[in-house]
Amino acid sequence: LQLNRENAFGEDGIIAISINITIEAFSTKEVILTLGDASNKEECQDIAYKYSNISNCRKEYVNVKKYWEDIINTLQVNTPMESTNILLNGWLVYQTITSRLYAKTGFYQSGGAYGFRDQLQDSMLTKYMVPEMTKEQILRSSRHQFIEGDVLHWWHEGQGGIRTYFTDDKLFLPYAVLEYVETTGDTSILDKSIEYLNPMDIRDGEKERYDIYTVSDTAESLYMHCIRAIESAMRFGAHGLVLMGTGDWNDGMNLIGENGGESVWLGWFLLYILDRFKTLCKNRGDVERAETYALTAAKLRESLENEGWDGAWYRRAYFADGEPIGSSKSEQCSIDSISQSWAVFNGAQHSKEALDSAEKLLVDEENGIIKLLTPAFGDPKRDVGYIQTYLCGVRENGGQYTHAAAWLVIAACILGQSERASRLFSIISPIEHTATQVLTNKYKGEPYVVAGDVCSVGKNAGRVGWTWYTGAAGWMYRAGLEYILGIKKRGEELFVEPCCPYESFSVEYRFHSSIYIIEAIHSDERETLVDGKICRHIMLTDDGERHAVRVKRSFTGVLPQERE
Repeated sequence: LQLNRENAFGEDGIIAISINITIEAFSTKEVILTLGDASNKEECQDIAYKYSNISNCRKEYVNVKKYWEDIINTLQVNTPMESTNILLNGWLVYQTITSRLYAKTGFYQSGGAYGFRDQLQDSMLTKYMVPEMTKEQILRSSRHQFIEGDVLHWWHEGQGGIRTYFTDDKLFLPYAVLEYVETTGDTSILDKSIEYLNPMDIRDGEKERYDIYTVSDTAESLYMHCIRAIESAMRFGAHGLVLMGTGDWNDGMNLIGENGGESVWLGWFLLYILDRFKTLCKNRGDVERAETYALTAAKLRESLENEGWDGAWYRRAYFADGEPIGSSKSEQCSIDSISQSWAVFNGAQHSKEALDSAEKLLVDEENGIIKLLTPAFGDPKRDVGYIQTYLCGVRENGGQYTHAAAWLVIAACILGQSERASRLFSIISPIEHTATQVLTNKYKGEPYVVAGDVCSVGKNAGRVGWTWYTGAAGWMYRAGLEYILGIKKRGEELFVEPCCPYESFSVEYRFHSSIYIIEAIHSDERETLVDGKICRHIMLTDDGERHAVRVKRSFTGVLPQERE
């Protein structure tokens, strides 16, 4: 390496620093390496001067450790599965916040952009420990919406973004708002006034438009932003299903929706939102809209059951000419996992059968994989989109897409299938993939962060694709905490409805100045004791005290009145 101080602008440049250090025998030296940025030269000099003092560096190191400890120690679990403890007690939280919400980039994907659907999903993890971060992400995303209801698929703050015909992006705004309001009880966010972006239409013949979009003079409440997102998605095709557009979570299926193609999965997603948002509308006195949503939801549910069901599982989509994708008649992609999991989320008529089919056809126990779909798209008779540019068994094209695999874990919990849920969770656990040297050599990924994807074909079956920068971490955390352990906060109440094969586990939760130490015990009895007193629910109070909670439950995740 020749350090000639040349500028590599426009090339693959690096920064290389060479220093000479002389260390005498039996002596030590401390070296400070400072990397940072500032808005001007003077600020840079101030930072450099401050951290030329080794004591200031030590103090900052302590501050950084305390920052993360304060976040991570908000909620700690202790289960019989040490790998679960390690992931839920720090690593999944750290991975999501650092790579997804802060850096927005990773070793395998260098970007820095905000993704509308991506970061909203990621921020759902922080609603327990840093709800302000969730709120901030919701408000940030809503400022990147057009009055027509659609949104920027991704953007660089203060720079450009991309407007598309993706259909699901916008729906993650009402989804995130519902989750935030239900968890925190903060309904004031709904009245926040937020401007829309000035529209610049996608030109004829284009599927997307990258541009610099300015803020308009038109502002409405966050509630209305959600309404516009929902109602712009309420566009239905020949089968009564939601029009797919140029992508519906799986961006790679960008050609199925051309000229009126419909999405079964998107139908389940919209149904999930309509069923919950109608209650919010009613609570705000928007009764007519609540009734409209209820009627639309009922009609959509009927279409999903009649046109989405394939006989043993739910289909994925329809081309405009009526040819199905995700059907037993499909030569490739005969089954897709996300239609099955979200059918379960909505209490579909064939939920159990759909999940059974997903496990039978998509779970590869030998390689520790839960495939997104199968068979992969090799040489299909018609073009479904750029998903086909991936090799068979790689990423969305028949590999494990861990984001979706976590949804199957949640689906198993919703059905009260604790053994299955625990087993599926272990399959996608990076720690379990690296438990031995043989497994590590096969997996080739870090044991402490979730991989976005895992290959499923040939000699690379069981090998990770990319790690760190993946939305799978946030969903895996929610699958473990909210569904397997059944810890859910609703306003100032805490519910414990586990779905796991454990005999017992414990949780320590910090609520402002108070600490709740919860012991959960598997039992046919149902009892909740808070500080020795029988209670119906765990009411959270900010009183600076430590509270002992003991809950007895049947660890099926299903409330008694919901059992068959």
